[in-house]
Amino acid sequence: MSEPYKVLDNPELGRYAVSAKDLKAGDVILEEIPFAIGPKVNSSPLCLECCCPVDGSANGPKCSDCGWPMCEECNEDKDNVVYHKKECALFVKSKAKFQNVEDSTASCMQLDCITPLRMLLAKEDHPERWDAELSVMEYHNDARKDGTTWHQDQQNIVGYLRGPCGLKDRFSEEVIQQVIGILDINAFEVRTSKGYSARGLYPKLGVMAHSCVPNVVHSIHPSDGYRLIGRVAIDIPEGEKLYTVYTYTLNGTSTRQAALKSSKYFTCRCPRCLDPTELGTHFSSLKCQKCDNGLIVSSNPLDDEAEWRCSNCEFKTRGAAVQKAIQVMQAEIDQLSCLENGPEKLTAFEKLYKKYRSILHPLHFIKTSIRHSLIELYGRVPGYEMPELPDILLERKVELCRDILWVLNIFEPGKTRSRAMILYELHAPIVMLAQSQYRQGVLDGNPLKEKLSEAALMLQECSSILEWEDPYSPEGILANVAKQSMEQLRESIKMIS
Repeated sequence: MSEPYKVLDNPELGRYAVSAKDLKAGDVILEEIPFAIGPKVNSSPLCLECCCPVDGSANGPKCSDCGWPMCEECNEDKDNVVYHKKECALFVKSKAKFQNVEDSTASCMQLDCITPLRMLLAKEDHPERWDAELSVMEYHNDARKDGTTWHQDQQNIVGYLRGPCGLKDRFSEEVIQQVIGILDINAFEVRTSKGYSARGLYPKLGVMAHSCVPNVVHSIHPSDGYRLIGRVAIDIPEGEKLYTVYTYTLNGTSTRQAALKSSKYFTCRCPRCLDPTELGTHFSSLKCQKCDNGLIVSSNPLDDEAEWRCSNCEFKTRGAAVQKAIQVMQAEIDQLSCLENGPEKLTAFEKLYKKYRSILHPLHFIKTSIRHSLIELYGRVPGYEMPELPDILLERKVELCRDILWVLNIFEPGKTRSRAMILYELHAPIVMLAQSQYRQGVLDGNPLKEKLSEAALMLQECSSILEWEDPYSPEGILANVAKQSMEQLRESIKMIS
């Protein structure tokens, strides 16, 4: 069987992958286990086996062997410890002690060394894989040296590993900084089996180029050694470049660019980033306050200082002023997000949505963020649970879902996890609204069948995408729920005369 992709090397573009044959949406193109799994940078105290948050004070749970953070459950099951095992033996041998912290909610810099250490130990255990996959990975140390992070890493990681951990004769400063750089540039976020956040290094996936409109998706299975499976989300012809994404697609261009520059050290020049309208969505556009139909867009989306201009009149404003306004709006959203889920939170988000109606384009990423929050609240909080929602609020949830789905069809097209989750949210209000209208005599049998069939197709697509996820993850569990709901719905459709 021919390989689904091949890796090319270009002096300007570096290493990247292209399809080696015509690929159909959903085709598997790669599978791999991580070279290393461990805590993310700036993590608060967490268990070094399962990554659950722990108390990092003197009274907090510690590994009975080395004294570094470990939850009680993992400590009691030491025979099955996998990820902490080798570093534990090293800490015991070198007598490197964990320094207790006073604030367990703050970042714990001591833990920044854990994932690089695991990579170094894996380099010794698997030199062939290192030589074949890791040694050729980009790590941009020249760019990193210009920032304060390099010097912090030199002290907190390089100095610590070569000093108190006794690795001076095993790993040079250059190799340790190379490992840190590879992790910074190439690591992907993973969720543990308990749902906690960590990072993993997947060299094959790291070969895929970045785009803010990816055509490659991946699922990670923590219950199977964090095995990663990569698939194409859409049909791809032979020779087409393969793209994954290193940032959140539902942020505006300025926010995505800032994240990529600070963490990946490059500027994205994909078609979406170069287009002031973000492929016609106006995902970052503002409404002009000086004329009726004008939209204010950046004259250069890659420059935060560039002028923003109205498409319909002579109005102009500074990029810094736009960024300041967005920061204020984002702060309001962040403040509401901290509230406990309840009717007050839902009402507050609806009020905020209306507040921005005259300022932002309807599909602006700030409004899209609010839509996501409202979708999660409608049907789940007291007084607004699905059986209680009147038709007007069912229609509201349908509208919110369809608006986000329209954006996702452009930014994350095809068989993507984000689309599957919205399809699941959308099916329920469509079903309930159709049933309500049938009871009122607004719909008769055939239109009712059409509405329910539409919802069944959504559930079918949802379950077919989410079945790729770890079966023990929330998404994997939802795949089964969606499949059962689809089967029940189709039985109900058969009974309609």
